Formats: sequence, C-alpha cells, structure tokens
Amino acid sequence: MPTPKKGPRLASSPAHERLMLANMATSLFQNGQITTTLPKAKRLRPLAERLITFAKRGDLHSRRRVMRVIRNKSVVHILFTQIAEQMEQREGGYTRIVKIAPRVGDNAPAAIIELVTEPVAKKAVVKEAEAATKVAEEEAPAVETEATEAAEAPVEETAAAEAEAPAEEAEKAEKAE
Repeated sequence: MPTPKKGPRLASSPAHERLMLANMATSLFQNGQITTTLPKAKRLRPLAERLITFAKRGDLHSRRRVMRVIRNKSVVHILFTQIAEQMEQREGGYTRIVKIAPRVGDNAPAAIIELVTEPVAKKAVVKEAEAATKVAEEEAPAVETEATEAAEAPVEETAAAEAEAPAEEAEKAEKAE
C-alpha cells in the first residue's frame, strides 16, 4: 500500500482527518482563533485559507463548495459576510500560527491559529510613495546639473581673473621701474 503524499495522517483514517479539519475550521471561523497542536494547526491553515478565498468570491458555487466542508449554515454565513469583508484587501495570509508552551499532560507542541484582522497597507499608498521617490530622483539630477553649472561658472570667472591678475602685476611692475 503506498503511503500518502502529504505525510502521516493526523488520525487513523483520511475520513477522520477530514472531519477533524472541518470541525477545526468551523471553530476557527466561529471564534476567530483556536488552540490546538502545532501539526494540526499547520494542516488546518491551507484549508482555512482556501475556504476564505472561496468566501471572497461570494458566488453560489463558492458557497456550495464551502458547505461541503463546513456543515453549519450560520458559520458559512459569518464566513461569507463578515470574514470575507474583513479580508477583501488582503491577497493571502489570512491566518496566523503562534507557537505557545507545550500542552500540559502529554507535552505536545501547542499553537494558536487565528484569523489576521489587521488592515493591510493599501497598494495605492505604496504606488504613491514609489512615484514620489521617482520624482525626487528625477529632480535630484536636475538640481545637480544646475549646481555644477553654477559651480563651473565661478571657476571660469576666477580662472580668467587669475589670468588677468599676473598681467596687471607685470604692468604695474614695468610702470614702477
């Protein structure tokens, strides 16, 4: 019998694992965060993010695909109305896994998996900043060329004045003799 490609299963059978992940996803969307073991959190993350992506689409087909996993209609409603609205500006990375102290009892590595609700820096602000730096770079060479032209002009004037100064001194010296 070939081994599964995704690594060892979390439970005794693939069906049991799917049910566990569906229950954890339901709890995650209901409460915003759950505490579980680290391997379970790592297996839950791709499922939860895919479900949020479906919710962001918002069409009937996406709703039915989410209903295959999450059987609670009220949680699906929360996912499509509230969570999808919060994640509208975010392009990915909807969940965060934070490692915590090992679980008391069996010393299993524990983690908190939670939905990321912080607002995202908008791309328009980033584009404006990049445009401002480009404008500043374009103005900087223009200012430098003006400064070099201004700097070269006094050098030429001083060079001409220095060339005239020895000639004047020589004339004064001849007149004095």
